[in-house]
Amino acid sequence: MYTVLRQNILKKVPFTEADFQQLEAIAEPITCGRKHVLQQPGKIATHTYFVMAGSVRAYTVDEKLQEHVVQLSFESNWIGDLYSLVTQTNSNIYIETIEPCQLLAFHQQQLNTLYDTIPMMDRMMRLQFQNALVATMRRLSTTLQITAEERYVQLVDSQPHIARRVPLLHIASYLGITPESLSRIRKKLSK
Repeated sequence: MYTVLRQNILKKVPFTEADFQQLEAIAEPITCGRKHVLQQPGKIATHTYFVMAGSVRAYTVDEKLQEHVVQLSFESNWIGDLYSLVTQTNSNIYIETIEPCQLLAFHQQQLNTLYDTIPMMDRMMRLQFQNALVATMRRLSTTLQITAEERYVQLVDSQPHIARRVPLLHIASYLGITPESLSRIRKKLSK
């Protein structure tokens, strides 16, 4: 059951069997359908999620009730409201499944305990945080520096399955464009 998690971790750090046993002991397996809400605004985030199968999105809703997708997560990826977890303040995002999912939920307090008992756990999560920061900075800079069409091409190159698995409405939101603009881009690229 934990094969995907083990592979993900071993790509980053050397874990012993005892390390894996401690981590797996605190994992809460979750199987859920589409549109299952894992996090809501107004509540302090308590969990980080590892996606074993399926896809998940994190998004905000503005005063005009417009959704803005800030993260898409697929198999072998982590998702959570890092800001709320670190600052222990109310979240302003929703985390919701897009497809039926198999997830592992990790309570932040239990993870904090493992950081102290498993040296490689602390290193792995530091690498996760660094990668999240790099991805956020890359996404911000590309939004400012390249066209929507180029952003779409980059997204499809990095996630070839995305158009089959994620509604175009969410992809457009993630790219910061309207669904109509995404339709025009897709039509142009198909020619």
